[in-house]
Amino acid sequence: MSDYGENKKQICFESTAKLHANLKIRLHYDEIKIKEFFNEVVTGYINKNKNMMAFIDDIKEKKGATQARRNKVKRSEKKQKNVIRQFALDKNDIENIFDILEKERSNL
Repeated sequence: MSDYGENKKQICFESTAKLHANLKIRLHYDEIKIKEFFNEVVTGYINKNKNMMAFIDDIKEKKGATQARRNKVKRSEKKQKNVIRQFALDKNDIENIFDILEKERSNL
């Protein structure tokens, strides 16, 4: 079995001193560690949490992402949901399929 996902990685980026200080103050007030905060934000983004995706849409709009691009992404997501519904697959079913494929591949 692979160790993928078990090793720690650092995510670094630059920001302003003021933004950093305000973040630390706000996180201290909410009793959240900076590592916990960013891990939850990243997890929410990867898992397409509906609140996170609304926030991402706001960022895209501010950034100037075209309406055509946003519509294309929404159509793609709708197709994905339809396929999942059509084949009656949930997250556990999909994970089981990948587990079976991995097991089969290791037997080759």
